[in-house]
Amino acid sequence: MSQPKAPKIEFPCDYVIKVIGNSAPDFTEFVVEVVEQHAPGICETDISVNESSKGRFSSVQLKIVATGEAQLKALFEELKASGRVHMVL
Repeated sequence: MSQPKAPKIEFPCDYVIKVIGNSAPDFTEFVVEVVEQHAPGICETDISVNESSKGRFSSVQLKIVATGEAQLKALFEELKASGRVHMVL
């Protein structure tokens, strides 16, 4: 049997990413700065932040306008390479 193909994303489109890392006072600001470099024009209403129940981790969810796979790959790689981010979903 062949593997089912992943659905194709048609660009440009609204795209939601979730970034999870250790909780720190500047974590949200850091994530927004990195994302703005790859997808400028984020509105405050497109950002939501949640803390873990014990306060060790933060998750930042952002809605961006994705222009292509190369943009998303570069964004994900920069976030992961920072050492501050555990996961990007």
